[in-house]
Amino acid sequence: MGNIFCGYYSAISTLRGNYDNAAIAIGVGIVLDALDGRIARLTKTSSDFGVQLDSIADVLTFGIAPAILAFSWGLNSIAGIEADIAKHVHQLGWLATFAFVVCGALRLARFNIQTKKPPDAGSKRYFVGLPIPMGAAMIASVVHFFKQPILLVGSALLWCLLILFVSFLMISTVRYQSFKEFDVRKPRPRRALFITAMLLGLIIFYSEVMLLALATIYVSSGLIAKLVSFSSRFAQVLRRSLPSRVEPSEPAHGNIKS
Repeated sequence: MGNIFCGYYSAISTLRGNYDNAAIAIGVGIVLDALDGRIARLTKTSSDFGVQLDSIADVLTFGIAPAILAFSWGLNSIAGIEADIAKHVHQLGWLATFAFVVCGALRLARFNIQTKKPPDAGSKRYFVGLPIPMGAAMIASVVHFFKQPILLVGSALLWCLLILFVSFLMISTVRYQSFKEFDVRKPRPRRALFITAMLLGLIIFYSEVMLLALATIYVSSGLIAKLVSFSSRFAQVLRRSLPSRVEPSEPAHGNIKS
């Protein structure tokens, strides 16, 4: 329910023009969503009802609320352009933000179907497609970093392209780390806990830079891993297709001509 409240508070803050508060509410919702899933797995109290309720909450907090924030912050304040151009830019913004909501809902539907399948080692380690909370984190972190709404039409167009790109990643087959295997009872993750504590400290003091950097790194990580995997496979195919070089053998001593 805390997740739903964050989505509702974010939407109300956006309508009132408090864009930074709206972005922070989405960030708090991401933390609550992660804790909810972690606690359910540790206590083994997950149920079908909880899965469906969590999906509805995610559509609200990480789909509709970020879309409203992205449109209001990125397109409502642009000025200095003709009315016809402004109309087309706003229409593109409508399409981009609506695509974000639709792709987020499709991503959640695919996730719910995958949870019904027998789990394997790969399904625990990776998400297929960018998780919708991280798509919302990308939008919220940009708003939290810049704070002031977009005023230039060029920046508004780039903003729409970023929203469309994030939307595509959510329905793609690019794999992203899930961190579900993180276990505090093992000795190795205790080091990760220390690193996490340091990151939290940096986020508290430098939230604008750190949150944008973390969101960008995570969104880019899947693409970089995909590119590295593709390059490795391409290099293997290329090596197999090339003819092997035959080393010239030394002639026998008796066949050496003087």
